[in-house]
Amino acid sequence: MSLPKINPTLTSSWNKLAQLAKDLKTLQNYFADGTSRAQQFSITWESFFVDYSKNQIDKDIQAALLGLVKESGLEDARKAYFSGDTINQTEGRAVLHTALRAKEDADIRVNGENVVPKVYAVRAKIKAFTNAIIAGEQKSSTGQAFTDVVNIGIGGSDLGPAMITEALTYYKNHLNVHFMSNVDGDHVMEVLKKVNPASTLFVVVSKTFTTQETLSNAITAKKWLVEALGENAVADHFVAVSTNLAAIYAFGIQSKNVFPMNDWVGGRFSLWSAVGLPIALAVGPDNFEALLDGANQMDGHFASAPLEDNIPVMLALLTVWYNNFLGAQSEAVIPYTQYLNRLPAYLQQGIMESNGKSVDRAGKAVSYNTGNIIWGEPGTNSQHAFFQLIHQGTKLIPAHFIGFSTALHGNKDHHDKLMANFFAQTEALMSGKTEEQVREELIQKGMDKTEMEHLVPFKIFTGNKPTTTLLIDKLTPNTLGALVAMYEHKIFVEGVVWNIYSYDQWGVELGKQLASVILDEMDNSTSIKHDSSTTQLIARYKS
Repeated sequence: MSLPKINPTLTSSWNKLAQLAKDLKTLQNYFADGTSRAQQFSITWESFFVDYSKNQIDKDIQAALLGLVKESGLEDARKAYFSGDTINQTEGRAVLHTALRAKEDADIRVNGENVVPKVYAVRAKIKAFTNAIIAGEQKSSTGQAFTDVVNIGIGGSDLGPAMITEALTYYKNHLNVHFMSNVDGDHVMEVLKKVNPASTLFVVVSKTFTTQETLSNAITAKKWLVEALGENAVADHFVAVSTNLAAIYAFGIQSKNVFPMNDWVGGRFSLWSAVGLPIALAVGPDNFEALLDGANQMDGHFASAPLEDNIPVMLALLTVWYNNFLGAQSEAVIPYTQYLNRLPAYLQQGIMESNGKSVDRAGKAVSYNTGNIIWGEPGTNSQHAFFQLIHQGTKLIPAHFIGFSTALHGNKDHHDKLMANFFAQTEALMSGKTEEQVREELIQKGMDKTEMEHLVPFKIFTGNKPTTTLLIDKLTPNTLGALVAMYEHKIFVEGVVWNIYSYDQWGVELGKQLASVILDEMDNSTSIKHDSSTTQLIARYKS
């Protein structure tokens, strides 16, 4: 079954939302009208509590948004998503990252074959391999236990594992895991400076084993290793996550150290597969399995919960509301834990590469905004940086606040201060500070009247700034898996409503193609016709 091709602007719900957007109350008025608002616009699921009451919606807007997602064909699209249908139609592929964390008795078919047994065979191989490395049973070419792991990949082969590994630092074992992604040689050498060739394992992640950045970095790392330990060391120090067996063997990697990938999983959704090997090495296979289990639990919630109680659905509809009816261009993600430092960058790829499209599923240019810009940093650092723009700037910036009730290291004093800021910021963004409140504050401080009149306009906060709060009991592998899967499903719902294909990424191709042309020009001293700016820049670089 293919995805429906429904122009959302032609639905009755779209027109209803356009009318509702013309007559909005402020958040302050919404909360003044009744005390039950917080309960009406909250969802509880497992250890997740999602409060979206501080958003510019009411029951009529929510009903129209739910009508829009129904008119867009979400119910049928969701079935196609989970059942292995070819919903990535421009590349002729299924989209089945959910199969990577399915239960072992699941039956999920691609081209008539149940893929779950092969998924579990790979999971078993990951478990055996990582246990052997962690226990020191599988040794380096020098007979030493491995102390460091360097993951060599880019895009989804880097961002996902890097984000998860940092997020689960509390659960890590003795292995130090490093990530090498940028083709920048300085980046490569800075990583190599930190490790000892005699006790370092390299994981090369590339489906085709031809990705320019990854292969260049792998060759440099191999040369570095061979210079220290000799050519024979490669077989013991390199493993590959790839499908190109000929290239892998030519590189010197043994068949037993090859972990397969599937073409029905996009790179930015692949951390649940063998691409997650560095995660399992860093935190152990049991914690990796718990990560997968958490994602699977969120899959079940998304697949079965009523739409109005469905976390990914409601979060996606809020994004559509702000993006298409209220003029918001971006969405901030503010995790109140340093462990999730890389989450905004990870979501940038997942969301912007998926839904940054300007052609609909019928191949026609869209007449409405799709996608949105994702950015953010951990609180409370962000409060001392870009929160000025959110509080008093001119742009509408909906924000996700992500916090945890329990601190992993148990320092209650610190955690209380952190969470006080977490709660206070969403309240301040919603309620603001009126001119009367500012005046009263300054009077209490005994400020001179002339000085006060000058200062008042600068200290007013209009409020009415929307936020969604995700309060989770504790950061564990399980809850992290559920959190990431939640955003994956949010991406899917948005793409369904916007009538776009979320799972191809043709937009990354053109620059790579031109880079190959220019590199050949540099290597062979040939002259190729470019625009005058590019010609000037290349000439200056070569001079």
